[in-house]
Amino acid sequence: MQVFVEVAHSGSFSATADKLDMSRAMVTRYVAELEQWLGARLLQRTTRSVTLTDAGEHCLRRSQQMLALMENVQEEAAQQEGALRGQLRITCSVSLAYAQLAAAVVDFLQLHPQLKIDLNASEGALNLVDARVDLAIRITSDPDPLLIARALAPCDSVLVASPAYVAQHGMPAHPSDLATHRCLSFANFGKSVWQFTRGDESVQVGVASHFSANEATALLQAALAGGGLALQPTYLANPHLAQGSLVHVLPEWQVPRMTIYALYTSRRHLSPAVRAFLDFLVERLTPVPW
Repeated sequence: MQVFVEVAHSGSFSATADKLDMSRAMVTRYVAELEQWLGARLLQRTTRSVTLTDAGEHCLRRSQQMLALMENVQEEAAQQEGALRGQLRITCSVSLAYAQLAAAVVDFLQLHPQLKIDLNASEGALNLVDARVDLAIRITSDPDPLLIARALAPCDSVLVASPAYVAQHGMPAHPSDLATHRCLSFANFGKSVWQFTRGDESVQVGVASHFSANEATALLQAALAGGGLALQPTYLANPHLAQGSLVHVLPEWQVPRMTIYALYTSRRHLSPAVRAFLDFLVERLTPVPW
């Protein structure tokens, strides 16, 4: 069933063989044995693709449930012995993985060496069930209401630029000045609206973004290269501000705060590994190291 599930997700016998460290012939044999046991064809194979039949769709759902149950049984048995085993699947943004979560995972695995962790760094909103993800770490002000959300830490952002950019284009004195500056944004090419507050004063500024990207580290590198002004999370920006490779623009103005959440599908069926990693993150992020 594990082999079949991997083939269904990758659409490739060869990719499954590589991932599970077995021969392609063995992958074919396992799928054939499963089909023989069920008395139904599960996969349609062509020279270009592998797709699920109707029977394969039903088998995939049941196989995922059985594999999850198997992992839970193993984890619960291991917990009785005081050790976490099995595999924990996590997803988070590329920038958070780069700045914080990859190091956190390494430290957690040192505490639980028999556990395996698969980290999917992605900007897309994955379906946790379909992607077989145990825990999503997301930065948002509006977590998915269909998931259980646990707040881990606040996420502040700052407006930054390189010293070279400021020397060439000047330092904005007010948010309204941004209309004449080169801005780097998360939106698609075109108009973006940035919000700023200072005490009771609130300003919305439409900025023309000449360069946009779908994730923060790309915009960070563009800002470091002198490409313009960028809104950056403090977990990325603070080290560069301390080194002087970036400067804080409009420091007396604040942008809307977001929150780093841990998202998962159910409180009731939370595995020991997920529960332990959640507690670890809460303890690690409570003082907000950045």
